[in-house]
Amino acid sequence: MAGGAGLSPFAPGTAGSAAGVLLFLVLGQLSLPLFTLSWLALLALSIWAADQAGRAFGVVDDGRIVIDEVVGQLVALAPLAGGRMSWPLLVTGFVAFRVFDVWKPGPVGRAERTLPGGFGVVMDDVLAGALAALVVGACVLGGIGVAPA
Repeated sequence: MAGGAGLSPFAPGTAGSAAGVLLFLVLGQLSLPLFTLSWLALLALSIWAADQAGRAFGVVDDGRIVIDEVVGQLVALAPLAGGRMSWPLLVTGFVAFRVFDVWKPGPVGRAERTLPGGFGVVMDDVLAGALAALVVGACVLGGIGVAPA
């Protein structure tokens, strides 16, 4: 439930994504290798937790399960890890992730429909995060939203 974000009466997935941004404000300061290790540990934990919660709630992808949004949001913001943050790019990553998570284009929707249990619950958000990371990374490479050096 990502610190209670999954209990939000309005848009729990968006609340979970916001929790992911808050977590990124801490983890994003780490070096890229430490950020990646932290994310991998959270990924493993989130797959297990989503699977357990789905069984407990009786619904594989219950709306109260938002750890998948947290993990996906961290993927979306990964191009900013290592201290390359900017508010415009944080907002871009947040919005791009939400768009891909709701829209579920191509492999995102396929993962949600075909992968089992907690693995499927989490992996569609990881893929949505990867698409959003491409948007954020393109902005970084293009100098969009990045303060001049």
